[in-house]
Amino acid sequence: MSAGAGTSTLSIIGRRMQRSTLVRVSGIALLFVSLVIGIRILVGAPSVQHMDVPEKDFHRFPGVSGPDSPTVMPDHVPTVWKTYEQGSTSRLAILLTDPDSSWLGLAHGLKSIGIPFRITRDVHEALAHKVVLVYPMISGKVLGPEALQALAEYPKTGGTLIGVQVLGGGLNKVFGFREAVASRQRYDVTLTPADPLLADLTDPLEQHLRVGLRGKGIEVMGTYGYTEASDPLARFEDGTAAITQVAHGPGRAYAIGLDLGFLLLKGYNNRGDELVKTFDNEFDPTLDVWLRLLKSLYRTAHEDAVTVGTVPFGKSLSVMMTHDVDFTQSIKNAVEYAAYEKSQGLVGTYFIQVKYIRDFNDDIFFNDEGVRYVKQLADLGMELGSHTIAHSRVFNEFPLGTGREAYPSYAPFVKDRTTAYNVSILGELRVSKFLIDHFSGQSIVSFRPGELSNPFGLPQALLATGYRYSSTATANNSLTHLPYQLNYDRLTDSEVEVFEFPVTIEDEALPKMGDRLPQALEVAKRISRYGGSVVVLIHPNILDHKLAFEKGFVEGVRPYAWFGSVGEFGRWWAARNRVEVDVARDSSTMRVTVKAPVAVAGLTLEVPAGWEVARSDDSQQRVTQQGTMVTFPELQGTRTVLFTPSAAGSSTRGAFSAGPRR
Repeated sequence: MSAGAGTSTLSIIGRRMQRSTLVRVSGIALLFVSLVIGIRILVGAPSVQHMDVPEKDFHRFPGVSGPDSPTVMPDHVPTVWKTYEQGSTSRLAILLTDPDSSWLGLAHGLKSIGIPFRITRDVHEALAHKVVLVYPMISGKVLGPEALQALAEYPKTGGTLIGVQVLGGGLNKVFGFREAVASRQRYDVTLTPADPLLADLTDPLEQHLRVGLRGKGIEVMGTYGYTEASDPLARFEDGTAAITQVAHGPGRAYAIGLDLGFLLLKGYNNRGDELVKTFDNEFDPTLDVWLRLLKSLYRTAHEDAVTVGTVPFGKSLSVMMTHDVDFTQSIKNAVEYAAYEKSQGLVGTYFIQVKYIRDFNDDIFFNDEGVRYVKQLADLGMELGSHTIAHSRVFNEFPLGTGREAYPSYAPFVKDRTTAYNVSILGELRVSKFLIDHFSGQSIVSFRPGELSNPFGLPQALLATGYRYSSTATANNSLTHLPYQLNYDRLTDSEVEVFEFPVTIEDEALPKMGDRLPQALEVAKRISRYGGSVVVLIHPNILDHKLAFEKGFVEGVRPYAWFGSVGEFGRWWAARNRVEVDVARDSSTMRVTVKAPVAVAGLTLEVPAGWEVARSDDSQQRVTQQGTMVTFPELQGTRTVLFTPSAAGSSTRGAFSAGPRR
């Protein structure tokens, strides 16, 4: 990246800081990070130290060299909000009042939880919807008098208005508060118990949310507390309302006192240090609660709200069994784990360290013998992924590289925990993928770095080198138990077609893994209540209690879990991410149109209670319904499903078939 690119990044952030009170309050941490990145770009990345690796410490595969084609990094191209402007009035409308905000985090969050939405900057277009979310702020600085008056009248006509950071414009009474008070000294949000909108949020960790952690010495994001709110959905610890609610006849108005897009990006970009309480192995639904709350508001306010499920085939939990093969004995033991998984009809993901150099970390094990084990894993039907070559904890500090790194000239050497020679990010990605592909016959698409070391430029580097799915972060660091889409440089404005599947349970914490099975099953059960995902990380350095844990975990979650590899779930999630859902109603039926540009099996929709499948336009495919969940065994292209009100007043099981796919 050029010095000009760094300057551009800084100027963009600078403009954001000048735009509004919103960004002045919530953007300082992001500005600081961007300044650091900009300075590094301007000064230049640290030079790579080189050393010659002795032949005795290097395994050479005769006649093997590559890859031959260079890697070309994608340009940084900001995602425009118009990418998300399509859709019918059945969707949640986002009225975007500042395009230089963190709206992309909100868009990715709504995609993850499955809320159909469209973005517009036109107030009248937005108000044609039944539910409107105004983001990132309501103020006379970003909306004119006519627009503000239209928003004020909207709830009185039966609409539901959700305002994020309501700061002015004369709408305080509409949202039910006296004034919005800014602060960086709020750390906790407590939901109001027994409110019907919060009925599904019953776990204590769902009812008490964090904005920051005291004592970390890191400035927390700014919030607005609403004073004199009579019936808030949530309060900050200082007594001000974090979420107000007011009834206006058939309509409702809600004001949210923090920047949801900015908060979501803290988790998705792995930049929420002031929020992170635990590293892994715990239930931390911080972001998920906010998304589930928006889903509850949408489904409650819109009689035709249809949302997209998060787990294939209507199951309540997605489980990925993964293994980091980064030790001499591990590559042999991995075959026993794979044999067990095959016996259970499971496909595990094996992240292989392509260790053809002896160094500080370990002996060589990606050699002729190691390759035989890798081939056995492939023959057993397991997914293979890359776990780098160097497995360095300072991978996040590696230079990007030239994009021409190749085996055997690429010779990374780890001297100690903080020093590595001859290294680059692209070298680790390119060469490990080439060698695994060459010897396994697979074309790998999944990646996990050693020690979960996470460079800022990793998302676009993964895309450039042919990877599509990352398991680099932990769920607790990401503050979510749902997958999410990554952004360029882990910043705010440019999405990358790479998805993150964060690690939930891992084997290095104490007590030993075999003694933590009950706790792990409890975490999985809590996540399953809203269709989350669990990635289990097991190093196969031993069998013993770790293999026993895997067997016990699989049996414990089997009744309600869908199992797949990172690649399998990744392909499903990426296809789901492109699904569009719209609803139209006539006098007797509800017509749900589903567009799936990429084939997806087991996609589920959640329809309103009382809807029954009538028929579909596809006679070759049977779509099943159980309660409010409708499942498509196979889906590609455009499909239309008709629903009718249930005579009994609630939906029942059903199946149908109808005319050809378009």
